[in-house]
Amino acid sequence: MQNTRYLECLSSDFRRLREVVTGGPPDAVVPSCPDWSMADLAGHVAHVYLHKTECIRHGVEPESWPPDLSGEESIALLDRAYAALTHELTTRPSEAPAGGWYEPDQTVGFWTRRMAQETVVHRIDAELAAGVPSADVPDDLAVDGVDEVLEVFLAYATRTWPEYFTELMVGNDGRGVLVACGGSGWLVRLDRDVVTVEPTDTDEADARVSGDPDAVLRWLWRRVDDDAVRIEGEKDLVVRLRQLLGVATL
Repeated sequence: MQNTRYLECLSSDFRRLREVVTGGPPDAVVPSCPDWSMADLAGHVAHVYLHKTECIRHGVEPESWPPDLSGEESIALLDRAYAALTHELTTRPSEAPAGGWYEPDQTVGFWTRRMAQETVVHRIDAELAAGVPSADVPDDLAVDGVDEVLEVFLAYATRTWPEYFTELMVGNDGRGVLVACGGSGWLVRLDRDVVTVEPTDTDEADARVSGDPDAVLRWLWRRVDDDAVRIEGEKDLVVRLRQLLGVATL
């Protein structure tokens, strides 16, 4: 996806997120994040936006975070944070340096992509909390999001912070799950020490998860249940993949 398309998606999903958060009860429980209320969700998104703004402005992650923002009303804070973030994303080249946790890509462009994907997932969370129909995720954003969560979150996390996955890696033997949607495929191989992800057009795998791009993205982020996608092959591998994603996306 092009940088301009990420910004377009970010804008659209933020508007929808704000609409739903503003129109719903602030104490509504977010089913996909049961420790959060709607107000907590708005505050979380605002804090994420402000943190990434600092990462971009200073080229490194802030040493002290988060600041005390408790005196600011949640919607006003959300608006202020979004304005600050989008100012940085739209006034700097995508290749400009920016601090962050993902070592392979320390650029503004990384955060443009990440914030577009962050916002669509939390827009879905807001819709779930409000009990309103959820807007479809465009195919291009969903396919990109599938690629991101598998490589940037799951595979990278198992390489970089293996200690968080130790119990779930026991018993892995290199078998693979094919994740497929929108004409694209990713072979997710579960080894004892690491999870690897390889883009592929093969149908050969020990298990397969497939469906519309929107549904597959939501499934990988655990925003829908198994019945939203097609699951074939060795179901124990799919269960293990889902558990690993639960750790990688906390």
